[in-house]
Amino acid sequence: MPLIRPFAGLRPVAGRAADVVAPPYDVLSSSEARVRAEGRPWSFLHISKPEIDLPEDIDPYDDLVYAKAAENLDHMREQGVLARDDGDYYYVYRLKMGAHVQTGLVAAASVTAYEEGRIKKHEFTRPQKEDDRVRQVDALDAQTGPVFLVYAADSEVDGILAAVAGEVPDMEVTADDGVVHTLWLVREPDLIGRISQRFDAMAALYVADGHHRSAAASRVAAARREANPAHSGDEPYNYFLAVMFPHDQMQILDYNRVVADLNGLSEEAFLDRLVESCFVEPSESAVKPGRAAEFGMYLGGQWFRLSLRPELVPDDPVRSLDVSLLADNIIEPVLGISDPRRDSRIDFVGGIRGLNELERRVDSGEMAVAFAMFPTSMPALMAVADAGEVMPPKSTWFEPKLADGVVSHLLK
Repeated sequence: MPLIRPFAGLRPVAGRAADVVAPPYDVLSSSEARVRAEGRPWSFLHISKPEIDLPEDIDPYDDLVYAKAAENLDHMREQGVLARDDGDYYYVYRLKMGAHVQTGLVAAASVTAYEEGRIKKHEFTRPQKEDDRVRQVDALDAQTGPVFLVYAADSEVDGILAAVAGEVPDMEVTADDGVVHTLWLVREPDLIGRISQRFDAMAALYVADGHHRSAAASRVAAARREANPAHSGDEPYNYFLAVMFPHDQMQILDYNRVVADLNGLSEEAFLDRLVESCFVEPSESAVKPGRAAEFGMYLGGQWFRLSLRPELVPDDPVRSLDVSLLADNIIEPVLGISDPRRDSRIDFVGGIRGLNELERRVDSGEMAVAFAMFPTSMPALMAVADAGEVMPPKSTWFEPKLADGVVSHLLK
């Protein structure tokens, strides 16, 4: 079974992409999605967040929500807003956010490769979120949310994608946040064959974002294999919608931490405890860490630069991550938070919101202390996945985000 393959994508027809393309389903609350979709009947939010078309008090996991998603998808196809391509293609997908540009490939990725560990993950998933994606895929008979994959940069693949991206695009949309999403179809059979062969030669792909979507694809495939006595392995459910980028084009931002209290310590006592593991230096300006094992800290209206003592950095792919270093040396032993997934005293702030957001959360009295992190690197993420390990929660914040509605993968 090939690692990836082309497919006949379901896409907005010419002139409709700006009406359809929407933020990914998991970056907006239901109330935010209602506002974003107001006056936009063809927004993909009506498919990815279908509760916006139902009473506001509805449970987002109600059966009616998934049925509404299927109804809205069928309606957009019937009205000619979305149409399926007439052949199996690859799609080159470029994201441009300010000066940052990354160019990748939309393809159907092998569920078997995922299950066998050739498509590698680095996070745990939550059952409720997995169940939600399984029900969404089953209701739509389609995968509409792509899994964000990364491959080790390959000069031949990257050259092909760059050459295709030099042609006239099939779609270009500037989203509300200013990110430009551009798509090109790869139609030539020889080029499709070269791409397939080159990816088949790769040792691995890595899940950057979309662990729940990939896990859900595996569960859907297992159920459909079991229910299909004529299962051949070639059915669309054996593959999942993916967008893959070279690792050296990725942009990972910091994923910062704020904590509600000092675990019973005064500010002075807290600073005294930090000296046990860090060099602590007050700063007259906001501290954005410039290297690994360095943290910015905002406490009592004052910024500090924390540098972890070198002997405390272990030679381990997970425990040497900055998020682990902070957790192991400050968050757990000093602040008493051992399970950041469940402890309500800690919250996480994506780097896209800037250091001003950390100051705001502390100055408002909502939080007692904030930590600015050095971003996790792509090689570090890949090393964790290669070791078969799992990263701590909220370790990576990828920007720019993929959009929903650009291309969907039908399972029938």
